Formats: sequence, structure tokens, C-alpha cells
Amino acid sequence: MDVIIALGLIVVLFAVLGSGLWIGLSLLAVALVGMELFTNRPVGDSMMLTIWGSTSSWTLTALPLFLWMGEILFRSKLSSSMFKGLAPWLERLPGRLLHVNVVGCTIFAAISGSSAATCATIGKITLPELKQRGYPEEISVGTLAGAGTLGLLIPPSIIMIVYGVAANVSISKLFLAGVIPGLLLAALFMGYIVVWALFNKDKVPAPDAQLSFAQKLYASRHLIPVVSLIVVVLGAIYSGIATATEAAALGVAGSLILAKIEGSLNWARFKEGLVAACRVYCMIGLILAGAAFLTLAMGFIGLPRHLAEFIGALHLSPFALMLLLIVFFILLGCFLDGISMVVLTIAVLLPTVEAAGFDLVWFGIFIVLVVEMAQITPPVGFNLFVLQGMTRREVTWIARTALPLFALMIVAVVMTYFVPDVVLWLPRQMQG
Repeated sequence: MDVIIALGLIVVLFAVLGSGLWIGLSLLAVALVGMELFTNRPVGDSMMLTIWGSTSSWTLTALPLFLWMGEILFRSKLSSSMFKGLAPWLERLPGRLLHVNVVGCTIFAAISGSSAATCATIGKITLPELKQRGYPEEISVGTLAGAGTLGLLIPPSIIMIVYGVAANVSISKLFLAGVIPGLLLAALFMGYIVVWALFNKDKVPAPDAQLSFAQKLYASRHLIPVVSLIVVVLGAIYSGIATATEAAALGVAGSLILAKIEGSLNWARFKEGLVAACRVYCMIGLILAGAAFLTLAMGFIGLPRHLAEFIGALHLSPFALMLLLIVFFILLGCFLDGISMVVLTIAVLLPTVEAAGFDLVWFGIFIVLVVEMAQITPPVGFNLFVLQGMTRREVTWIARTALPLFALMIVAVVMTYFVPDVVLWLPRQMQG
């Protein structure tokens, strides 16, 4: 019966999305149908309370601030300055400036802790610059979609905090555990860009004139404003002076000051940046509201709990269990956001996971990795939605461009299974 309900809701979701209705409203519509047909709960009250709760979170305040910070950098000369500083070091690497997507997301992930904020902010900076320089849109968007997910893995990470509380695991250990896998995944993404570039040499724009080491160092002066801003924001977070939200506000103030100093900030650009950030956030906020109500509907219907109990009853080997959990979370990612996936399933899955002998710190990073996959899995992949808003491309097209990076995430999960020290080495050093 649960399988029939799940399949029915999938069909309804695809039908509503195919009608051209806004994504957030589509999620609300499917949740409304599910609640009305398969539960006895008061739909109206539940919907209003859930929407209000999901959009009035203090933690969520960091998202529009980081978006605004990205808009300011995008409209100033700071974004092109970042390219001027990085270009000399990347020009001789196959793929050249495509690597800025990965490097930028890796750096910004350590500031925001949010996949959507990382993807949106770096996308505002890199996509116009790459397009202007003649890089193919497909590879530019695909690598950004994948690299944007690093916002969940490289600490600080909101989803790690949620898992740590739910599983009673040290959050500081989880943060340390995410560092090496995050850098590993970034390296895999850059490796993919290298391989793609070697097989598509005609699609990569020609390099600029070769510079000496001294000239490269001199060109790196363009990185000083952006790097200084990152150091200030990161320093505020890791020193404990500011929360992520307060650091985001600090980042906005810093980007405004830098834009003013370099002479690219005027009243018109200030308003344009603010309005653009509001538009993107309203799009994401509506999706979050729809996803929250869909999560509530799924919880009342009992689908995540029943599916998790079914997996636990199969008594699989550890490796088979891991593979099944990958499929399970990717399927859940078709309906739910990452935090909701963790909240709804972790309590049921933990006994099975512990019985299989999985370290709970390792399992936390595993969860983050598979949730990262869900960020670029249609129909409810948040990075896909963010990029759709920026590129006006179809979600399915963006998902296809990100498919190779999706495969690399699976490779990363399997690597962490066979070499668990990739995850556990740093937390053990802290313990020691």
C-alpha cells in the first residue's frame, strides 16, 4: 500500500511540475493531495503552521545575506578580480578557468555551510565570467551544480549539526570528519574537469600569454580583496566571535565596503543587487516552504518510517546495506530536503546501522554525501532549482550536466567505505 501511495505521489508531482506551475507551489499541491487523501489531519492549519515555521527560522537568515553578498560581488569588479588573480595559476591546467567553480565553492563552503547559498553565490560570480570567456555552458553549469554541494560537507555544516543532535554524536568530530572527504570530493571534481578538457580540447578557450612566476604573484594581488573578505568571515565563525548568520551580515558589510572602495558601488547597483537577492531568496523560500509541507505530509502518511523499517528487516551485509541506503536516500531526495531526510529517518535507521558495525561519525559523513547527491537529483534537487533560476534552463537539462559529478559522489562514498580513515583520521587525532 505504501509503495502504491509513493508511486502515486511521484506521478502527481511530475504531472504538476510538467504543467509549468512554480516548483514551490507544485510541492505544496502534492503535499495537499497527500494530506487530504491519506491522513485525517487538518490540512489548512498544518500547512500554515509549517510554512510559517520553515520560513521564519533564524538560521535561514544567513541564506539571503549570503545571496546578497554574492550579488554585490557579482555587480562589482571583485568577481572579475578573482578571475584575474586565479587565471594565471590555472591557465596551464587542463580545463583552465572551469576549476574556479570547484575552488570557489570549496572556499565559500567553509563560510556558508549551505549548499544553496554556495551554489548561488559562486554561480553569480563564475557563470557570467565563464560565458564571457567562451566556455561551454553545459560544463560550466554541471561543475557548478556538483561543486555547490560541498556547502553541506565542508564545515561548518547545518546538516551535520542536525545529524549530531539526532544521533547523539559529537558535532566537533563531525566537522573534523568532513574536512578530508570535502577536499577529496573537490579533487575528484577537478580531476573530472581535467579529463573532460583533454577529450574536448577544441571546446576550451585558448590560454592567455604565459607568465613568469613573478608575474603570476603580481597578478595575485587581485585576489587580496576577496581573500581578505573570506578570511574575515571565516575568522569570525571559527573564532566564535560570530554565528554563521552574523558572519553573513559581516560579509555583506565587507563586500559593500570593498565595492565602494574600488568605485563600482552606486545607488543603482545597490538597489539592483538587493532586488536580485530578494528574488532568488523568494524563489528558494517558496521551495523550502513547499518542501517543508511535503515533508510533514510524508511524515503523517508514514512513508519514510515504513521504508526505513523495511530496510532494517532485510538483515543485509554491511556493504549491501550501504548500497541500499544510497538508493534509499536518493529516492527520498526526490521528495524531501536533506535536513528533513535526516530528521525523519535517522532514529529508525540508527539501530540497524549500529548492528552492522558502522561508526556513527563515519555514518554521519555518509549521510551528508548521499544528501549531496539528492541536491542534484530531480525533481526536488535544490541546487538544480537555484541554477534554474539563474540560467533559465530546464531542471532535467541541468541534472544531465551534473550527472558525471553525481557519479563521482558515489565513487567518494565507496572510497570512504573501503578506506574509513579518510573520514575518521582527523576526529581520532582530536580524540588522541
